Amino acid sequence: MGSKWDNSSDAAALARLATQAMKDRGLEPEFPLEAIEQAEQTREPAQDDSKDIRDLRSLLWCSIDNDDSRDLDQLQVVESQDNGFLRVYVAVADVDALVKRGTPVDNHAVLNTTSVYTPARIFPMLPEKFSTNLTSLNPDVDRLAMVVAYSVDGRGGLSNEEVFRARVHNYAKLAYRSVGEWLIGEGSMPPAMAAVPGLDEQIRLQDEAAQRLRERRHDEGALELETIELRTVITDGKVTDLKDDPKDRAHALIEDFMIAANGVTTRYLVSRNFPTFRRVVMTPERWDKIEALAMSYGDRLPADPDSGALNEFLIRRRKADPLRFPDLSLMIIKLMGSGEYRAEPAGVKGEGHFGLAVRDYSHSTAPNRRYPDLITHRLLKAALAGEDSPYEDGELSGLAKHCTEQEDMAKKVERQVRKSAAALLLRDHIGQTFDGIITGASQKGTWIRTLHPPIEGRIVEGYRGLDVGDRTHVRLIHVDVEKGFIDFARD
Repeated sequence: MGSKWDNSSDAAALARLATQAMKDRGLEPEFPLEAIEQAEQTREPAQDDSKDIRDLRSLLWCSIDNDDSRDLDQLQVVESQDNGFLRVYVAVADVDALVKRGTPVDNHAVLNTTSVYTPARIFPMLPEKFSTNLTSLNPDVDRLAMVVAYSVDGRGGLSNEEVFRARVHNYAKLAYRSVGEWLIGEGSMPPAMAAVPGLDEQIRLQDEAAQRLRERRHDEGALELETIELRTVITDGKVTDLKDDPKDRAHALIEDFMIAANGVTTRYLVSRNFPTFRRVVMTPERWDKIEALAMSYGDRLPADPDSGALNEFLIRRRKADPLRFPDLSLMIIKLMGSGEYRAEPAGVKGEGHFGLAVRDYSHSTAPNRRYPDLITHRLLKAALAGEDSPYEDGELSGLAKHCTEQEDMAKKVERQVRKSAAALLLRDHIGQTFDGIITGASQKGTWIRTLHPPIEGRIVEGYRGLDVGDRTHVRLIHVDVEKGFIDFARD
């Protein structure tokens, strides 16, 4: 390990590494002076007195996000209907009302196309004055929003879909973990929820609507995957732990609402004969590899790609071996291939999202941190106003390619810095033994995920005879913080 890591805090070292990784991947870690000046000169949130903007501030809106989230993109509220349907409203920050095309802030956003999250430093797509304040749906303030509304029947079917602009008011900023524990009876009511009369009943109603949506999606073949999402714990500038941050009932609630909303926005644009900016996961070309993987577990899949059959296989494996299920999920994700953005001209039947088992899907619910969502909002606004598309087809295609490439680069930055954080955590544990599960075994190398902390590294000694899914003991023999290398020997 180089000496430049020895006399600095872990947080400072990781921040420097992240900044350099951004530059190496063609991403811009700092805002240009013009964008900073634009943010400094903007003192108020967007105002608009247009008659078509509905006033929905009286609805009991709330946000549910990570504990430390400050860029609040969406709110939600649900109403019961006489026919037993549940009416869902999803409000999404109207970032375009303040960040106009061609302005310095927009130019920087379209360069990076996404916020980048690393353990020691976040690189926001928009200046924090916008993303965490003026364009954020913060509690106890009025904001402009794009609203997607749909009714959910008892079997999770959607009807009466709408898209419109509105003024909204966030009555409570809630967090996934505390809401999730409360929903399943393992935690007390969060104080922010208890402080708002009727909000507990509202969250129960939201949970009911989400469960209807989720059951319907799974019936149609949406994949139940589970991967390990690690959160780096930094205490007094030092990496002290890596913790699995599993998704819970509250995560599922928001995920289900957003998936449905993204479908509604796409169908709305199609109905207005507009182009769409879709998020696509193609039908797997490597289905034969997925078939072979299932066969290695003593299971069978049909010869042609079938998301429903694949999901049934996944459900069986989760029940049979929950410990190894995250690793199986990761293998399936790799074999399916990564998602991409794709622009579809008006009148062209777009590609779907194989993993979600949906035909119509566009990112539209996180415009503070994803540029594709901002593009979709601009298309929606033009369609609502009866105007032509603000983008030419060729321009949209170029943006789709660019957004896909930049997202890939951002993920590589995040992955690189997470590996370096893991190496920092283990640097003082050379010679220690760990229990783990083999996650990869090929000519490229043999990889293991230790059980605690859940870190992946490479077995460089004694790997012969090991195969994916095997449990074994390993001894840590080397780490390289800068490269994120963690090397083990079979014990």
